[in-house]
Amino acid sequence: MKSASILMIIGSALLLGLFVFPLWSITLEAPQYPNGIGMNIHLDGLEGKEKHDLQNIDGLNHYIGMSKLPKPDEMWEFSVFPTVVGSMALLGVCIGVLGFFNKVSPKWFLGWLILMIILGILGMYDFNAWMTDYGTNLDPKAIMKMTDAEGNPLSYKPPLFGTRHILNFVAHSYPHTGAYMMGSGMLLTFVAYWIGNKKSHK
Repeated sequence: MKSASILMIIGSALLLGLFVFPLWSITLEAPQYPNGIGMNIHLDGLEGKEKHDLQNIDGLNHYIGMSKLPKPDEMWEFSVFPTVVGSMALLGVCIGVLGFFNKVSPKWFLGWLILMIILGILGMYDFNAWMTDYGTNLDPKAIMKMTDAEGNPLSYKPPLFGTRHILNFVAHSYPHTGAYMMGSGMLLTFVAYWIGNKKSHK
């Protein structure tokens, strides 16, 4: 049980990497931007991949009527998500410590993992909803009004995951270092549960 508990502690602590590294990354490629422009999405705000990338993205979006990228105080997620992640990391470490002293069973490891999965799904749903609103709620007074063959306004929503062509841009949306650390941590907690459960049934 001690080895399983140590894995649980390490897995939970890996969530703290989200306070250092980006969770997600979106890059736009186009002929006028051969090196691409993009942004990294952190728990507490957005950061351009290069110094002026956020300003350049806002400048491009202005022509087609998209809103400016939100500041940290303009989205509740940027204040709530750090609290949720920090709380889950602390809770997981506490469960791991209690497991180390045989105060809780491996089922607590699994319970933490299930809760983390649910929170992750809710977070991705919220992220996708924001991108949908960001890419479709356009200013009717925009300089450029692009429509499809049926006359409907085009959607400029970036992909949640993968690549999508948007006008003359190619948008790439993929997890960044923080997401991989979180995924690795969740995998470790599952391994911790598996090892602990196996030993408890001997």
